[in-house]
Amino acid sequence: MGVRNPWEDRFSGIVTFITVVEAGGFSKAAFRMNLTRSAITKSISKLEQRLGIRLFQRTTRQQSLTHEGGLYYEHCCMMLDNLNALESELRDGQLGPEGIIRISCPVLFGRRCVAPIVRDLTNIHSKIQIEAEFSDRVVDILREGFDMAIRIGAVADSTTLIAKKIAVQRMSIFAAPKYLNQFGTPTSINDLQQHRGILYGRMSHIQPWTVRDNKGIFTDVILPSREIYDDLQVIADSAVAGGGLAWLPNWLAAPYIESGSLKLVMDSDQVQPIDIHIIWPKTKYLPYRTRLLINSFVDQVPLLMG
Repeated sequence: MGVRNPWEDRFSGIVTFITVVEAGGFSKAAFRMNLTRSAITKSISKLEQRLGIRLFQRTTRQQSLTHEGGLYYEHCCMMLDNLNALESELRDGQLGPEGIIRISCPVLFGRRCVAPIVRDLTNIHSKIQIEAEFSDRVVDILREGFDMAIRIGAVADSTTLIAKKIAVQRMSIFAAPKYLNQFGTPTSINDLQQHRGILYGRMSHIQPWTVRDNKGIFTDVILPSREIYDDLQVIADSAVAGGGLAWLPNWLAAPYIESGSLKLVMDSDQVQPIDIHIIWPKTKYLPYRTRLLINSFVDQVPLLMG
C-alpha cells in the first residue's frame, strides 16, 4: 500500500469548493462536475474539517459564503490563476506562439498600420492566426470576445482593461486651393468660425477640433457644417472637392498635399495631436502570441505613421 502524499490532502476539495461558489450552490456544482450532491457535500465537509472553519452558511434553500469562506475563495482563485499562468508560459516556451488573435481597429488606421504588421507577424510565425475587424465602432472587448483593440483618442479608466499608448497621431487642418481662393485662409480660432467645416461624427456625437488660440491654450471648436461623416476618407475626398476645411491625420493628407489637391491651413503645432492606444483585457498572463503582437505595434506603428 502506497504512502499518501500530504500535499494531496492540502489540495483535496479546492476545485469542488470553487465550483460550488461559482455555480451558486451544491446541486448546480454537482451537475457541472457530473457528481452526486452528496459527493459534493461530503467533499466540502472534509475541507471544512481539515481547515477547522465553516466555509458556507447553509440553509434548506441556499448556501452563502462565510467571511472566512470568502477569503479562502479569493486566495484559492489566485493560486489557480498563478498555476494556469505558469502552465501557459511553459507551454508557450515549448511550442512557440500559436493560436488565434482577435483584434478590432479603426478602418483607415487598420489599413495603414495594422494590416502590414499582422501580415509580417503571420509570415514569421506560421501557427498564429489573425481575425481583424476593421470598423470605427467602439467594440465591447470582453463581451464580444476580442483579444485587443486599437483606440484613437482618450480611453476611459477601467478595472477590467489595460491601455498602452503606442503612438501619437499628428493632426492638421486642410482645404482645397479653390476653397481657400474663394473664402480665404483662416489663421486663428475666430477665423475658423467664419468657415465651413467637413466634420467627423458618430451616433449624433460630433468630434470637435482642438486648436491652439492666440494665448497658446488649446480650445475645442466645432465649425458650421453641412457635411458630417463617420469616415475620414470621405472627409478628405469632400475637402479635395472644395467642400470646406477638414481636420485630418497628417499621414492621410500627405498624398493630397504632394499632389497639390489640398493645402495646409493649420499645422500640427496649432492643432492638438491624438493619442493612440492598444487595449486588452486585464489578466494574470498574456499568451505569447498576444504579447508579440502588442510589442510589434509599439515598435512599428510610429514608423508606419511617418
